[in-house]
Amino acid sequence: MRWVRFLENGQAWWGELVGDTVLSQGRRRQLSELRLLPPAQPTKIVCVGVNYRDHAQEMGRKLPERPALFLKPPSALIGPDETIYLPNSERVDYEGELAVVIKERCKHVKAAEAHRVIWGYTCFNDISDRIAQSWELNWVRAKGFDTAACLGPILVSPDELPWPLTIETRVNGSVRQHSDTSQLIFSVPQILEEITSFMTLEPGDIIATGTPAGVGPLTPGDIVEVEISGIGVLRNFVARAA
Repeated sequence: MRWVRFLENGQAWWGELVGDTVLSQGRRRQLSELRLLPPAQPTKIVCVGVNYRDHAQEMGRKLPERPALFLKPPSALIGPDETIYLPNSERVDYEGELAVVIKERCKHVKAAEAHRVIWGYTCFNDISDRIAQSWELNWVRAKGFDTAACLGPILVSPDELPWPLTIETRVNGSVRQHSDTSQLIFSVPQILEEITSFMTLEPGDIIATGTPAGVGPLTPGDIVEVEISGIGVLRNFVARAA
């Protein structure tokens, strides 16, 4: 199944996406006419760093023995066609990623059982202040500023996706990242087992699974797109924060 979350008359609704039609509350709506919201309402966003082999290689990093984890606050979350506001920094990067949305409250989930707690998958853009990241140990400023977590456009159930998934990031139409999930160092089930070994995940929580090679800077006026096969295109605009 495919779901969207959208705004109508000042209220957020969920709907099932069938073709270009959204079914919600007994009504049919055209997807093109809706203002889409992030397809998740997380209590937390758990992110994995250096989780693609090609990205580790471009950074000159050894492959990690365990997933490297960090958090983004829900206040950083924005949806498709919203604006990323760059902080006052000399370099802020895009990082196109596959995101997992959690279906139910869970802890101590074994990798073999991970499928039962996954609601679906969507696109994610982990916007990162590289200057703050270079000196800040916990990456709060580097990864947690407002608009630093882009999510959407739709949520797709695992059974509908053509694994391995192709992931591509474009800036102003130019391809900057192109890889697929066969490059993942730690699979989604392995990541879930690691996180839930010490942390309770709640319905709607997001796991961002890492970015492939090709990360690079954004500038005001850019349009950045993350496209994942079977999911669609997450598009956001870029501006300088006031």
